[in-house]
Amino acid sequence: MRNILLILVIVGLMAYALADVWGSDEDERGGLPRWLWVLLIVLLPLLGAISWIVVRLAARRSGAGPSAPNSGPSGGGNRPTPPPRSPRPGPRRPAGPVAPDDDPEFLWRLEQEKRKREREARGHQEAKDDDVENS
Repeated sequence: MRNILLILVIVGLMAYALADVWGSDEDERGGLPRWLWVLLIVLLPLLGAISWIVVRLAARRSGAGPSAPNSGPSGGGNRPTPPPRSPRPGPRRPAGPVAPDDDPEFLWRLEQEKRKREREARGHQEAKDDDVENS
């Protein structure tokens, strides 16, 4: 039973690594072509899959992967500009801000709403002042 479980874990790890290699960018592969990674993972399932995962994690930490910060519509603010990446087909993550307080449009709308509330408050205060003067 333990042998079957070990084989299933190795096959699952190999399948994950192969799918991950297939969807990777050129700059995420540590300088090796895709076909060589596939060959390594198939011929050396455990070692190849583990080495792929280590190389992929190192590439993501260095900023080469899809989780790298990218510039938003306002030029990114204080965030660094990522290195140029080769285009690849498939779905992309949105290039917008990560949080609302990083979004210039959101901050602009907040400022506009604040100004509107201040104008309305001034208008109500002036109306009260006029009522007091007229009585």
